[in-house]
Amino acid sequence: MTAARLSAFTEPARPAGLQIRFITIGGSFVDVTGSGRHSKARWMCHGCKDSSTCPEVDWLWSIREKANAHAGICRAIPLT
Repeated sequence: MTAARLSAFTEPARPAGLQIRFITIGGSFVDVTGSGRHSKARWMCHGCKDSSTCPEVDWLWSIREKANAHAGICRAIPLT
């Protein structure tokens, strides 16, 4: 028996400062980047290209929830 893959798509390169990576229901990825737990962070979806709107005021604890919520509803698939 073989293990099922979480995604039919290739995982994109990991950017500098990657803190968390979520997989979307469409099989793409949402990256949370920043320099640490108590620093400013942002998220970006590789599928639909949506991203956080105010990275200068969003802290990791806040961005984590927003990125996970986006991953839970995004159906876009990666085009590259």
